Amino acid sequence: MSDQLLQAVQAGVQIVDLGRQLRVGMPQSPNHPQFWHTLPRRHGDMTRSDGGSAANDMITTGTHVGTHIDALAHVSHDGKLHGGVDAGQSCIGGKYVEHGVHTIAPMVRRGVLLDIPSLLGIGRCEGGYEITVADLEAAAGAEGVAVSEGDVVLIRSGWGQLFDEGQPYVGGPSGVPGVSEAGAQWLASKKVHAAGADTIAFEQLAPGGGHALLPAHRVLLVESGIYIIEALDLEELSARKQYEFTFVLVPLNIFGATGSPVRPLAVTNS
Repeated sequence: MSDQLLQAVQAGVQIVDLGRQLRVGMPQSPNHPQFWHTLPRRHGDMTRSDGGSAANDMITTGTHVGTHIDALAHVSHDGKLHGGVDAGQSCIGGKYVEHGVHTIAPMVRRGVLLDIPSLLGIGRCEGGYEITVADLEAAAGAEGVAVSEGDVVLIRSGWGQLFDEGQPYVGGPSGVPGVSEAGAQWLASKKVHAAGADTIAFEQLAPGGGHALLPAHRVLLVESGIYIIEALDLEELSARKQYEFTFVLVPLNIFGATGSPVRPLAVTNS
């Protein structure tokens, strides 16, 4: 057998699920439609002559709810998307043809976890804490990993511990920890393929500031063409001290959409 990847899989791999379970009422950005799931047909609503019955589902959701990826069409600056594409003209028939989520190729890449609370010796970063360039570099050094071109870099703040509490995860008065414009520029300088975090908006949200200013989104999506992944579950990776892994992510192939729910995986040898 010449397929080394297949050989590794057959020898056994460990998989850490980095995605959040989609549930009605889960915390989300107030800027996006909520996730909703219902059963139009339940067992017994219709029973066939042989006694068989079937249930089915219907979901409605924003594409930036739960663990999700931002396509380059998600953010514009001064009327322009990444590469100088006109944000208005690129929306054809209500679809973003040039930078929609359908243009994101499936990812099988080197993943790197930068675990900031572990570096700082705390359980989680405080609301509104800025994860600095010094933090990012120190975490990489302490973990013995180097961020390289084409990587997917996942930044843990520990804020994901609040996901099940609902509104505290969103932040609001407390703010949310994350990188600022400087941290985003550092990631861009490394030419990473995508960057993700365990928070609702990836970047630092000042206490009481909400989503009023999102400079890291501008730097990554508009200026650098780097995808953003939000609301990741990074707690198990941290507990395992798994700082380097194969990262797997496949967006829903929705033509012209600005984002997609995802269920990313971190894969390592068993």
